[in-house]
Amino acid sequence: MKDLKDQAAKADSAAGLSYPGVARRSGGAEALAPPVASPDPGAIQTQQFRSRVGHISRQSGVFFAGTMFTAVAGYIFRIYLARTLGAEALGIYALGMTVVGLTGVFGGFGLTWAASRFPAAYASTGRMEELRAFMAWSVLILIGINGLLAACVVLARRWVAVNVYHTPALAGYLRLFALILFLGALTTFFGQLLTGYKEVAKRTIITNFAGVLLTIVFTLILIFFGGGLWGYIFAQVVSALVVLSLLIWTTYKLTPVAARFSLTRIDYPQREMFTFAAAAFAMDITGFLYGQTDKIILGFYLNARSVGVYAVAATVVAFVPIALQSVNQIFSPTIAELHARGDFELLNRLFQTLTKWVTGLTLPLAAVVILFSRVLMRVFGHEFEAGWVILVIGAAGQLVNCATGSVGYLLLMSGNEKRLVKVQMTMAVVTVTLCLLFVPRWGIAGAAGAAAIGNVVSNVWCLFEVKTHLKLFPYNRSYWTLGVPAAVTLAVAVGLRVGLRSVRADIPVLVFSTVFVYVIFVGTVLLLGLDADDRLIANAIWSRICNWFPGIAERAS
Repeated sequence: MKDLKDQAAKADSAAGLSYPGVARRSGGAEALAPPVASPDPGAIQTQQFRSRVGHISRQSGVFFAGTMFTAVAGYIFRIYLARTLGAEALGIYALGMTVVGLTGVFGGFGLTWAASRFPAAYASTGRMEELRAFMAWSVLILIGINGLLAACVVLARRWVAVNVYHTPALAGYLRLFALILFLGALTTFFGQLLTGYKEVAKRTIITNFAGVLLTIVFTLILIFFGGGLWGYIFAQVVSALVVLSLLIWTTYKLTPVAARFSLTRIDYPQREMFTFAAAAFAMDITGFLYGQTDKIILGFYLNARSVGVYAVAATVVAFVPIALQSVNQIFSPTIAELHARGDFELLNRLFQTLTKWVTGLTLPLAAVVILFSRVLMRVFGHEFEAGWVILVIGAAGQLVNCATGSVGYLLLMSGNEKRLVKVQMTMAVVTVTLCLLFVPRWGIAGAAGAAAIGNVVSNVWCLFEVKTHLKLFPYNRSYWTLGVPAAVTLAVAVGLRVGLRSVRADIPVLVFSTVFVYVIFVGTVLLLGLDADDRLIANAIWSRICNWFPGIAERAS
């Protein structure tokens, strides 16, 4: 709350605000300030817009850096795993993770979402006993539920492996997957607690940087000594233990002393905790249906090798909306604040500008993924090349996701979570139905098509709900100025694909093409000119780049 007041004071000062009738001290005496002209509302909003953009760029920059590191390191690591373990082993791993995903939906109990909301609310209002009750009861509930679910996975491992997935080899690994389930629930909860304390940077460092590095190092060691797939899964268990310990320690240090766990009597949590958790639980179920049922259905109708190819391709597709994911991490609390204040004009201005930039930054990446899909999949090994069609379909769906902006978070953070749940529940049923119809006929391409249709329709539906009930819309005349840069970028990407088709050095081709396409896109945008809001975004991005790479700023000056 103090930060918000400080930001408001700075914005007022920068806008030249002074208030008539307010006493000023001058030379030890008080004097009444003379009445001044009313401040220009447009100037005030521009200053607030600049402040918001700066905050979003700073916080999303840390998350973006962590996500980029995870994606690049994970991509290279996936190549190593694919070539070392093969498609069948990765398929077994993907099937095991669907078991973790399904049981984890019930293990989360909606409390992980609540962890990013209630700690900030309770701490800022001094409700320390309620904060202590929320944290203590949440941890106890998570330990109890996930301990029971992990035990059920272990007891039912042979039935799941043989009767559900027709992959007996999976049974030998499900004990480790049960540990991943238990540790994952607690890791997610404490990670969201850091978000609630507005420490996204610390969460990113622990989970993205430290977690990924530990998993890679432990896996390389265990595979070197002959651990194979077992070593890969066990490495994740060890990494999860270390990450969870770091998250618990960091959360403990950030929690006010009065709210820390002690053996004194703990009150029952507030009813609002369970009300919010129930809505979040429904969203977790729909999220699982979106993200995991395609693999379950593939495992039932096809085989572990097909699931492995699909899982690798889906990992690449998930990287396409990285710009949107980075913005959502910070834009979501901004939505809640501006909606509560009733400042819909500023909210819509941010919505329009951020959506335009998210779309623009996603276009070149989506073009490369679609046009170089065979090259991308061939990097993992020739047996994975058949997954190129998944990249084409999935990237197209994610492009629509980015083009509609943060519509889901606009509904969630404005008190319209029931509308969001309705959309997600309906489209989850549609997606699963389409998957059941498409997979027996078209295999992995059918699963990708069903997921893309669900993604596109749900985002368009959410956009309609946002426009109808919040009166917000991301498209204005400025948005359509992306047309020329998009056309030029697409033409250049097609030219590169044709010109480099005979080059067999896959990784250098991908790196060169991606960088070149982005240079062309940014250059075309700059040639056509930027409006005032675009310049604010561009300057914020440039300042982040200069902070990360000081040498660039020196050469530019």
